[in-house]
Amino acid sequence: MDIEPVVDASFDHIFRFSQEQVIQFAALTGDNNPLHLDADYAATTSFKRPIIHGMLGATVFTKVLGTQFPGFGSIYLKQTLEFLRPMFVDNDYRAVFTIKTIDAVKHIAEISTEIVDTTTKKVVTRGIATMINQEKF
Repeated sequence: MDIEPVVDASFDHIFRFSQEQVIQFAALTGDNNPLHLDADYAATTSFKRPIIHGMLGATVFTKVLGTQFPGFGSIYLKQTLEFLRPMFVDNDYRAVFTIKTIDAVKHIAEISTEIVDTTTKKVVTRGIATMINQEKF
């Protein structure tokens, strides 16, 4: 990690999901809710188009926390999630990570996790990750 793991350090990651990735996630998890897969069905809902599975969107947290910030050696202890707004395929999103607390004795940090729609600037998902990393905290 190029960023010093101190309280208030932050990291951003831009990402998007395709409809093919949504289909793959549905197949992997067995969550074949037509709200995610059927445009005609989704058109009858308040969303008007298919939405991404909330848990698929949240996979960006484990990707970044385990590989980039704080990075390799990090192990999840806990993750809270709030799904505030829908996510849509082929939209750009920014995942924002900010270290809130560090317990250097236990090598544990609490990191806020947010997904922001880059067009509307609204938070779509948020939570707190509790991570342990023997080398970085």
